[in-house]
Amino acid sequence: MTRMSLSVLRFKRIFGLFLVLAAILSAGPSMAEEKLPVLNVGYIFTTHHSPFIVAMAQNEEFKEFGVHLRPVVDKLKYELMDGDKPLALFNIIVNKSGSETTTMFAQGNMDIALASGTAIMAGIDQGTPMKMLCPTHVDGMGLVFPPQSTLKGWDQVAEYIRASEQPVKIGYHSPTSAPRIIIEGALQKAGLKVTQDATAQDADVLLVDLKSTSNFIPALTSGQVDAWVGPAPHPEVSELKKVGHIALDLRDLPPAGAWHNFPCCVMAARDAVIAEHPEVLRKTVELLTKSGHWCNEHKPEEGGILAGWTGSPAEAVQKSTIIYTTEPSENWMLGQGTYLDILNSMNKFRGELKGKSLAEVKDKLFDFSFLSKN
Repeated sequence: MTRMSLSVLRFKRIFGLFLVLAAILSAGPSMAEEKLPVLNVGYIFTTHHSPFIVAMAQNEEFKEFGVHLRPVVDKLKYELMDGDKPLALFNIIVNKSGSETTTMFAQGNMDIALASGTAIMAGIDQGTPMKMLCPTHVDGMGLVFPPQSTLKGWDQVAEYIRASEQPVKIGYHSPTSAPRIIIEGALQKAGLKVTQDATAQDADVLLVDLKSTSNFIPALTSGQVDAWVGPAPHPEVSELKKVGHIALDLRDLPPAGAWHNFPCCVMAARDAVIAEHPEVLRKTVELLTKSGHWCNEHKPEEGGILAGWTGSPAEAVQKSTIIYTTEPSENWMLGQGTYLDILNSMNKFRGELKGKSLAEVKDKLFDFSFLSKN
């Protein structure tokens, strides 16, 4: 090949590369538009977050919903799919608690997460820009006595408390947890004196902070407490293992109906994600809604999935009275107001929620716009 031919060949190659580069540059904006947003999504190993766990486990089995999660790396990365169109890449984070979740939100390391509504409230009070988008469930909380107990229903529990010569010690796992707030509110409404002061011997009930759900069974077995209140599946697990007896479901506390559809866990998102990725959030809420309905209708299958994913006994999951829903019902909103009032009375707020009523901070706490198309 002559020197001239080589020069022509090199020119053609360079010119060809130039054309390819020009094509890429001209297509740059459209390619950028198609790039998936990468979002950190958190949840906790609890049946309260079953709809999200089940959506990950079932992944493309839920394709018929019109929205589903497509696994990229099992349990770690999923694409949120709108039909056959990917909307976002989710990096999955397992959190230990709601407080850890809100800390990650504050650090900018969490974009979307499932956590207790009270934890999200605490984060918003501290100035973290985020909002609750929907509930994940209601109910599913119980009052547990030792396995030999025969108490059943509110009337028998109330009679037992009033007949006791010493304050009845009831444990809880977190000061801002739904079970603790419900039991205190219900007992006070029933005219019983409730305290956290172990020296107050004139009280009817002494509430004891057990620090963690892992302490429920040891505290009851050792006699540290006479009973405990906790979220599903812990009451059901205690009965299954014959180390506890469910005396009543907290939804049945007096006054009748007041504690039905009471809030606990929610899905929340950072304000920046709400502003930048509304369709991603709309579809995520839609998936949570449809997966939650599936869980309500397929308790045995949900139990099997949770047993494999979190280690919760399948039978305990099936027996749970939890109801999965993303609807912020009237009772649910009243419950949020109860949380706000009680947490303010406990001086838990120091910032934006201090001394405020629900009406005053509703727009700061919630954004239900993503429920409108579900």
